[in-house]
Amino acid sequence: MIIGNRYFETGQRPYIMGILNVTPDSFSDGGNYNDLDKALMHTKQMIDDGADIIDVGGESTRPGHTTISVQEEIERTCFIVEAIRENFNIPISIDTYKHKVAEAAILAGADLVNDIWGLTADDMMAETVAKHNVSVCIMHNRDNKNYNNLMDDVVSDLEAMLDIADKAGVAKDRIMLDPGIGFAKTTEDNLAVMNNLEKIVDMGYPVLLGTSRKSMIGNTLNLPVAEREEGTIATSVLGLIKGCSFFRVHDVRANYRALKMTYEIIKAG
Repeated sequence: MIIGNRYFETGQRPYIMGILNVTPDSFSDGGNYNDLDKALMHTKQMIDDGADIIDVGGESTRPGHTTISVQEEIERTCFIVEAIRENFNIPISIDTYKHKVAEAAILAGADLVNDIWGLTADDMMAETVAKHNVSVCIMHNRDNKNYNNLMDDVVSDLEAMLDIADKAGVAKDRIMLDPGIGFAKTTEDNLAVMNNLEKIVDMGYPVLLGTSRKSMIGNTLNLPVAEREEGTIATSVLGLIKGCSFFRVHDVRANYRALKMTYEIIKAG
């Protein structure tokens, strides 16, 4: 898969997407990095810890989050994207479902659009991705939890999103999929999707797994956000075994080490 000027050979090793939330209200780290110096320091730390991509988000998408305007999201994210591009040689992702934010971030230096609505919330998003020939992460999401057959429906929803990308002219080697853990799913649904990740891997695109500190872990282990690192690592390891290639996490060093260890065991086999 191509992201920016880098080719990611999936299957060779796991890749880490480090989360950089420049928001005041994200569920686990809101307000920690919405200052340029702190954002750059955290970016450097994540790169040193093993991050391959930095994912910049300007609007919280936690349950009950407050929607912000396009202009505010641009103002929160684009100067950070530009600063990362100037200071580090690493692919940058913009976490947004709004095409105007995506375009502004791309012009500031972003290489990948991480869309939690899988190109369905904004009719212009797929066209924007194609026009700028950037990469995209298509995440599974929907406006309800009414599944007839969970995995069949998730795959079908993703296929419909891929059709949107194809019709817009998005290059296939610039697409990754995300099963959407924590979005439009109950805790039981999330656990079932985790147990069937190979069905999404079998769709033929690299898969990004984003479970870091999410409620699935908190509900399963009865733990607050600050104590979900071990649960996150367990999901990352399982994801790698199931065939996922990219892992979106807050705790880069711990997940990097666990994934590297798991990968070396798999490779030896």
